[in-house]
This record gives sequence, C-alpha cells and structure tokens, in this order.
Amino acid sequence: MTPRLKEQYDKQITGKIKEQFGISNPMAMPTLDKIVLNVGMGKELEGTKLNPKAREQVLQDLSLISGQKPIVKKAKKSVANFKLRAGYEVAAMVTLRSDRMWEFLDRLITVGIPRIKDFRGLKDKLDGRGNYSFGINEQGIFPEVDMTSVQYTHGMNINLIFKNSNDQMTRSLLTEMGFPFVRPEKDG
Repeated sequence: MTPRLKEQYDKQITGKIKEQFGISNPMAMPTLDKIVLNVGMGKELEGTKLNPKAREQVLQDLSLISGQKPIVKKAKKSVANFKLRAGYEVAAMVTLRSDRMWEFLDRLITVGIPRIKDFRGLKDKLDGRGNYSFGINEQGIFPEVDMTSVQYTHGMNINLIFKNSNDQMTRSLLTEMGFPFVRPEKDG
C-alpha cells in the first residue's frame, strides 16, 4: 500500500510544481531522496566511556521513531577540549528511504511538529542545494516514545535530502506538503 503523503505527492503536488517551475520532463522533478536522523550522544559521555543506559535509550528511541535499527557512529579523532578519544561512540543515525521515509515524514508533519512546545514555525533556510535540515529538542514529540519511562531526554537533527532540486523548488515542495514554515511578518 502506498503511503498517504507519497500518494498526495504523486497525484497533486507534482502537478503544481511542474506548473510553477515549468518542468516538462518528469525525470527533472525534485524528489525526496532520503531522510537522515542524527542523535549526538556527546553530553552522555562520562569520564572514559559513554553511559550505557543513555546509549541504550537513544538507540531504543531512535528505532521506535524510525522503524529501523540505528547505527552507532564513533569518533574518528581525539579532541582534548571535548574530552573525546578516537573510537568513542558519539552519535547514532538512521537513514530512511522509500516507504518508511514517506511514513516518517507524514507522521512528522501531522503528529510530531504540532506537539512541539511553544512552536512558532520552522525557519525556511535551506542549504543552497535544495536540502533542508532542522533540529528538535526532545524525542517526546513522537507518540511512539513513552516519556514516563525516559531517563534521558535528547534531541535530534532531521535532514531532508532532495534530488534534482534547488532552494526555491524545495521550499515550495515542502510548503505544498504542509510543512509549517514561519510566516513572514507583515508591516503595517
């Protein structure tokens, strides 16, 4: 079964984007390639190693949120100022593609983002190549995570990677999908 947001993208949003930017070739359409979720675990480093309870919770939360097993990233270099040694586990990440990616994005837009406290919209600043990144402060915005059993709160970076896109195309594509960007203030 096709995810709801993917179906909406195929039937409604592509037509609007084609018309708005004058795209005639369907292969030149901007498409969402992947979503990468990153959780930094640097603040849970205690002394010489990562706190095992914090590590397990981050991995469990990330697997609940994404629906697949995260990989653990290790530090490549030692940095004395951060009390970091090469080989320490410093982050966990998940790369979502295909149907899981569309399901996650749908849940993020319809359920996750509206649950952010004191939410005033996401900044619409893109990276210059049509990719969009933003961060959230706590994992509790996702209903899959039971915050009553959580001992360590952590945020995450969410990166939306697009193919065949630029900043204007991605901005209008995300707006059509229902991304809640900050509205420009009106003078007067």
